[in-house]
Amino acid sequence: MALSREQMAQRVARELKDGYYVNLGIGIPTLVANYMPEGIDVMLQSENGLLGMGAFPSEAEVDADMINAGKQTVTARTGAAIFSSAESFAMIRGGHVDLTVLGAFEVDVEGNIASWMIPGKLVKGMGGAMDLVAGADNIIVTMTHASKDGESKLLPQCTLPLTGRGCIRRVLTDLAYLEIEDGAFVLRERAPGVSVEEIVAKTAGRLIVPDDVVEMSFPE
Repeated sequence: MALSREQMAQRVARELKDGYYVNLGIGIPTLVANYMPEGIDVMLQSENGLLGMGAFPSEAEVDADMINAGKQTVTARTGAAIFSSAESFAMIRGGHVDLTVLGAFEVDVEGNIASWMIPGKLVKGMGGAMDLVAGADNIIVTMTHASKDGESKLLPQCTLPLTGRGCIRRVLTDLAYLEIEDGAFVLRERAPGVSVEEIVAKTAGRLIVPDDVVEMSFPE
């Protein structure tokens, strides 16, 4: 069974380490804020100028002026700082973000990512994705493994305009967790109930399947 958006966020949250400064992109990545592991201190950064982003607010906590980069209302944790987007991008471009979590339309075996436009459709702009993939060494992409039409999004070569080249090393889809090594996707974990055969069938790019592919587990 494919992972839900919430399960994908939970799995990504396991990659957070104590003391990390983390940027969460628009979409599934924003949900990671709701699954912070206990016992560690992580500061979430939003490129519109917030360091120390908290979980999504309850109805009583909503402040229309407190938003993330996707214009969703958020909370600020104790010790948070608010500053200009120019300072926020200086932090990103200077390599001061320890982990970036992004969505994508396509990723290929060379670690290229296409995440910002589909030709012929309305484009609001690049956003901060280009800066994030250029300024961060540690990036996790979260995306569905295939399109609604069943076409693979893990490709030999991206077909859409690129956001960045050779910058992606880890991908979490609704079916699997994979690493990109030596021109191939390497299957490390599979979603509960999802077979290796299904992942192979839905991966267009070269895929390496080790003997010890772990099945993910989630608390009930």
